[in-house]
Amino acid sequence: MNALLFIDDEEGVRRSVTRALKREPYQLYVAENGENGIALAQQHSPEITTVVSDYRMPGIDGLETLGAIGRINPEMTRIILTGYATMEAAIAATNQGIDGFLTKPFDNKSLRANIRGISVKKHLRQFVTEQVYNELQSSPGALAPAFHEVTVLFADIRGFTGMTQTVAPDCLAGFLNDSYFTPLGEIAYQHGGIVDKHLGDGIMIVFGSLGPRQDDPLRAVTAAAVMQAAAAGIDRELRLKNGLRLKIGIGISTGTVFSGLLGSIRKKEFTSVGMAVNIAARLQALAAPGEILISEKTFLKIQSQKRVGPNGAADFSIAARDPMRVKGLQDPIAIYRVDQRVRTV
Repeated sequence: MNALLFIDDEEGVRRSVTRALKREPYQLYVAENGENGIALAQQHSPEITTVVSDYRMPGIDGLETLGAIGRINPEMTRIILTGYATMEAAIAATNQGIDGFLTKPFDNKSLRANIRGISVKKHLRQFVTEQVYNELQSSPGALAPAFHEVTVLFADIRGFTGMTQTVAPDCLAGFLNDSYFTPLGEIAYQHGGIVDKHLGDGIMIVFGSLGPRQDDPLRAVTAAAVMQAAAAGIDRELRLKNGLRLKIGIGISTGTVFSGLLGSIRKKEFTSVGMAVNIAARLQALAAPGEILISEKTFLKIQSQKRVGPNGAADFSIAARDPMRVKGLQDPIAIYRVDQRVRTV
């Protein structure tokens, strides 16, 4: 359900907004203070998609209220409403991660249009990763095309095609979004990786595309170990709940790639292309369920570094496997298998 929560301590304003939004295609919830608003957000998450809160209220103010609601469900669009349209308030709202800023008094037409506009902008931001969005905001030339060394990670679900034949579309979408893309994407983010794209049931993650770091290979392998541990836990829960399975294979490769904004005049994406991407994809295809395969260059890069990742989250050992041939390369390449002994974060 598409629901909106409105929080304001003035009864007259609540009535006015209720009238203004009565023809909008969503359920409306109202609260007279921040505490009740947070309780409603908790009770009706995830059906509430948008929250509008007054800035100054008795008890906890609007920024505190929206901050707490954001922790309940980061997907909610959060909008601050105030009659005190000061630069200080606008800066505070932006620093809090608020999605939009509205002022009182308002007319009904502009209120409806502004809420829709802010909500659309919030969802459009999800088409690019947070790191890329921040780079675009910081400098127009921040994403200029460049060659540099990165570490690429590919993950893919084993047996997914079979599941699509027997599982309802809404259940399948929930499984991919909630049990796979979100938890694994968060692990990548925590370790400094950027989710480059989702390819069906596959994920491409790049470490270093916005600026190489010496420990990118270690970050990638550590993230992969944490991902496999998390996937195993999710798989156990799914098996007991609905019979879906989350068994993934992961491939990782390090090398020089070309990164930049690529695409047509109507749609572009920030992505990386190069042999390291191809090798990571091939290694992923070879990996068994629960397995992590890495290239020789990734292996050599992490040998001189500590075996504990950026968050102290993983420990692992590495063993050589038989070399393999990769399309585009004349000689077979060395492959290494990561055996993880991991503590999830």
